[in-house]
Amino acid sequence: MKFALIALVAVCGHVFAATPKATTDPSRLTLARIFTDEEFKEEKAESIRWSKLNASYFTLDKPKEGKNGKDLVRSEAANGKKTVLASAQSFIPAGGKKPLSIDSFEFSKDESKVLLFANTKKVWRKNTRGDYWLMELATKKLTKIGGDAAPATLMFAKFSPDGTRVAYVQKNNLHVQNLADLKITTLTSDGSNTLINGTADWVNEEELSLRDCYRWSPDGTRIVFWQFDTKDVKRFSMVNQTEGSYQRFTTFPYPKAGEKNSATRLGVVSAESGAVKWLQIPGDPREHYLPHAEWTPDGKAVLFQQFNRLQNTNRVMRADPATGETAPVLTETDKAWVENKNSIHWIGDDFLWLSERSGWRHAYRASLDGKLTPITSGEFDVIDVAHVDAKGGWLYYLASPENATQRYLYRVKLAGGAPERLSPATQPGTHSYDVSEDAPWAVHTYSSFTTPPVVEIVSLPEHQTSRVLVAQTKLHEKLAKLKLPNREFMRVDIGNCVELDAWVIKAADLDESQKHPLLMHVYGEPAGQTVKDSWGGSKMLWHWMLAQQGYVVASVDNRGTPSPRGREWRRCVYRQVGVLASQDQSAAVRALLQRLPFLDATRVGSWGWSGGGSMSLNALFRHPDLYRMAMAVAPVADMRLYDTIYQERYMGLPKDNADGYKLGSPITFAKQLAGDLLIVHGTGDDNVHYQATEKLMNELIVQNKPFTAMAYPNRSHAINEGKGTARHFYELLTSYLSEHLMLKKTQP
Repeated sequence: MKFALIALVAVCGHVFAATPKATTDPSRLTLARIFTDEEFKEEKAESIRWSKLNASYFTLDKPKEGKNGKDLVRSEAANGKKTVLASAQSFIPAGGKKPLSIDSFEFSKDESKVLLFANTKKVWRKNTRGDYWLMELATKKLTKIGGDAAPATLMFAKFSPDGTRVAYVQKNNLHVQNLADLKITTLTSDGSNTLINGTADWVNEEELSLRDCYRWSPDGTRIVFWQFDTKDVKRFSMVNQTEGSYQRFTTFPYPKAGEKNSATRLGVVSAESGAVKWLQIPGDPREHYLPHAEWTPDGKAVLFQQFNRLQNTNRVMRADPATGETAPVLTETDKAWVENKNSIHWIGDDFLWLSERSGWRHAYRASLDGKLTPITSGEFDVIDVAHVDAKGGWLYYLASPENATQRYLYRVKLAGGAPERLSPATQPGTHSYDVSEDAPWAVHTYSSFTTPPVVEIVSLPEHQTSRVLVAQTKLHEKLAKLKLPNREFMRVDIGNCVELDAWVIKAADLDESQKHPLLMHVYGEPAGQTVKDSWGGSKMLWHWMLAQQGYVVASVDNRGTPSPRGREWRRCVYRQVGVLASQDQSAAVRALLQRLPFLDATRVGSWGWSGGGSMSLNALFRHPDLYRMAMAVAPVADMRLYDTIYQERYMGLPKDNADGYKLGSPITFAKQLAGDLLIVHGTGDDNVHYQATEKLMNELIVQNKPFTAMAYPNRSHAINEGKGTARHFYELLTSYLSEHLMLKKTQP
């Protein structure tokens, strides 16, 4: 049966080949099994919040009676003993019929009250707008926060330190509600469609993860908050053509590379209202970023970080909240860029600082007078901070000194010394941890390329399992019945003493006397790795399915990806993102063709998403002698069309690196297209705009180049909205591969 393409723009009348027939063979993967029936969907653990008072944690569990809603449950870390703090039925508001559908929750400091976030709505990528309800656990009294605020309009509600008030953002203004009399005090009143208080504009949320942009002082008397003035930022509009007889537009501030940013500043306001004291931050407020701000533990100052626009300098500054005066604490610089890795963790009156000044990312103890004392050292990277146990004197961090594709937990004394690996040697792969307040317990998640994620409670530092929360038993049973392909990690030598991490997937019974097509999966940009020894979900299962059908699927992490292989590895791509990555990727393909003689050099393809879509375009356009086809999903065809924070971090300003932007953009080389190209994009993509794909299509038309394009109406960057979308998407890709890579071309 031919696969019918809907909303397809096809140039030169490409016809899609039939996909392989459905099979009932339990050893073989199919699109239906993966994406329609979801046979291999992994079990997810309930979200856990650790108690700050004792060795227990809180979850929302399904009631034993199987009724609607969820119970709020406390579990003992040591033995798993459960206590229902509030039943699902107690979450039914007065006059309601069903329990609240709770998205998340937060406890007051004494854990006598809980804030419930419900009726949530997505704001860009995450559900950050909704209703907040207060429950007094002793009485089970349920009170809606925000008075007569319209439904689903509150954001980022947080208890005051003493638990007597709740602050929240509504319609770009900050408010505080007293829980005794429910009186609401408005702290800012100038919020509008262009002036944002207490949360962030699109680009700061997307690229700096700024969302809840305010902080209570330790004594609860004041709040420091961010303000973003977007008035002079150029607007971008997306059109929705399918939800009504007339199109609808979504318009929002989006600064593209080289364009004007929001004016960003920090202010301090009394929790009882009054005039805002703006911090005296040096420089043009449109030419900097303020990624982090926290009160010092004594509440006498605000510690904040200021990136310059190029993001090659990060200044840590201390501000007097009464006068607004600021003074420098320390400065981090880099010839390329400084990573935004320094959320503020306090160690008494000092704070933790991550720096690559030694050539490797290491942890330091920083004092408020700018003195840095090393905590870790050596030729390895601290990948991430798992926990700072200031009371016990330990830093818990993730690292993998021997294998850049893996992740393990280590700890080291805050005073420095020899690190201690805590993750078991018997579990090679990727480990993550949610560590409890004083670090005796953690939620441990482990997976590998062949092992779906297992979630358990472990004690630290012994790493003894208290109990397993998610064992993936059913998924393991399903996987055990499959005829799994061979999966191998390797290093690929591309010359000049450069070896790249890679994985290769091929059928277990592959006839190596024959030639087989090679499909490369690529990302290749500084924001992510593809070569990781971790579970890859449905996308990885799709790769396994392709291997069962005779493809060899491989992936390589070029230089410039965020592998823990030192500063030089990551920064050498500066101002030449699309150029160096393309060189490394093509060199890796040539090396694989030499190393694996069963690969067909005439049938090499590439596919990727977002930056990987860009890299696939670059592969096909720049190296038409090597790649026969590419599938580019949501690509950035022209770097000048992406946002300021991301693109300028790695490429500099367009006016200062015009050649770099031109040579790194696939659209520049569209005229060299010789193979088969499929472009896929969601028209509702607020991140990488469909505009870029249309500009590329125009250029290909000018150059009289045949291509195929698929537009998914109103889908976002993830292309996952709407019934049947995932199945349709992967059916499209599978069909295109079947026609354009699996089949050998005949000579005309």
